Amino acid sequence: MTPYFSIIIPSFNSESTLDIALRSIVKQTFKTFEIVMIDGQSTDATLDIAKRYQKEFSSIIIRSEEDKGIYDAMNKAIGVAKGEWLYFMGSDDSFFNCDVLKLIVDSEKLSNYDIVYGDVTSPRFNGIYDGPFSPDKIAFKNICHQSIFIKHTVFNKIGNFNLRYTFHADYDHNLRWFFNRRIKHSYLNIIIANYADGGFSSHNFDYKFDAIRPLKCLLLGFRSLKKKTIIKLLKQFFSKNKKTKT
Repeated sequence: MTPYFSIIIPSFNSESTLDIALRSIVKQTFKTFEIVMIDGQSTDATLDIAKRYQKEFSSIIIRSEEDKGIYDAMNKAIGVAKGEWLYFMGSDDSFFNCDVLKLIVDSEKLSNYDIVYGDVTSPRFNGIYDGPFSPDKIAFKNICHQSIFIKHTVFNKIGNFNLRYTFHADYDHNLRWFFNRRIKHSYLNIIIANYADGGFSSHNFDYKFDAIRPLKCLLLGFRSLKKKTIIKLLKQFFSKNKKTKT
């Protein structure tokens, strides 16, 4: 049976958190899913924990091999996953409750959209993050990938995560689908996940992406952006470019 969802977990030395992540998945009331775990050759008990769950839940694919970072692992998983819809969960994150997948399916939006996203909750944000996004909002704030369900075919249309961006390739990818008129997206008023405060991108700054983000937003979303947003992005771009030259 083809899985409806592929829950993708990149991992590396995640023994302290992986059990919580996997437990939140296998307890889902909607069961038509697989778990794809791409591990970066962990040296702790990460793989032992994953294999223990694999004995109880056979639809877990585990690969452990050298990679070029979290987004390389996510790209590998895209090629392995068999689900119609892909979801990327950090090994230190977890679903908000056991009915998340059921609520997504029951919303009936999956049949009409290529991407749906909801909210996450985290102490980092002092609660819930961050409601529906507009073109002017995503130009300055990212949508957490832990809140997004992406149709597998989207990657055929706009490509995988760009490994040029070490820490914010997800933000780059979000801009590419958000401003693409061929890709329909919709917000769901549902809390999808508990987002860990110590997440990969939350404690790392991506200077390459930050330098190009204003220009990317202008090129991709010019027709959708308000005049004041365009002006602000232009100021940001020239300011960052000036600092780079000096």
